[in-house]
Amino acid sequence: MVADPRLIVALDLNGRAQAEAVVERLGDAVSFYKIGLQLLTGGGMDLARTLKAGGRKVFLDWKLHDIGATVEKAAAAIVASGACDFLTVHAEPQVLAAAVRGRVGDTKLKILGVTVLTSLSDADLLDIGYQASVADLIERRVGQVIDAGADGVIVSPHEAHLARRMGGPDFLVVTPGVRPAGAPLDDQVRAATPAAALAAGASHLVIGRPITAAPDPAAAARAVVEEMA
Repeated sequence: MVADPRLIVALDLNGRAQAEAVVERLGDAVSFYKIGLQLLTGGGMDLARTLKAGGRKVFLDWKLHDIGATVEKAAAAIVASGACDFLTVHAEPQVLAAAVRGRVGDTKLKILGVTVLTSLSDADLLDIGYQASVADLIERRVGQVIDAGADGVIVSPHEAHLARRMGGPDFLVVTPGVRPAGAPLDDQVRAATPAAALAAGASHLVIGRPITAAPDPAAAARAVVEEMA
């Protein structure tokens, strides 16, 4: 079975050695990997370069969020590294605009706006201080991503249909919170199966523990791809 480029496996693991061991076990079953904050200081950038050199695609889930000048310089440095294909920033107008400026026209690097984390519910937003519901805040932030000229969004499968409708057919709709049929939800509040997420409008699915913690990660990845068919 050829690796499906719509499947992104999250390497949320303790250090580069552990991540590389999982990548080796996955072999040709996976072609796209996410490197998040857990690996940021554990050799994440070196791992990203190694994966790219090996023909894989890389999603740096750094969730950049700072003043515009800092985000612009960070995005420029990441472009210069050649180490990733997708990069996340928080979906706030100044942050989005800065990241788009920072890539200096290199549209091979796709900028994705993080809307609302998939672990958050309406009640959580109220606790933070937002008066909007999850759906309302995501709708607003999808619009801000589009206005900034970014390439797509991170949304849960429950809001993928909204992002697809607003962004159109070429908009990237990347969904964490995807769990194979029968898998535990862990800390994901707004989750769905692979087939349901794609039917809702997702372009890419991010899946971590159900694959990386499986006794046979390659078999788990192939099973997910079968669910995606």
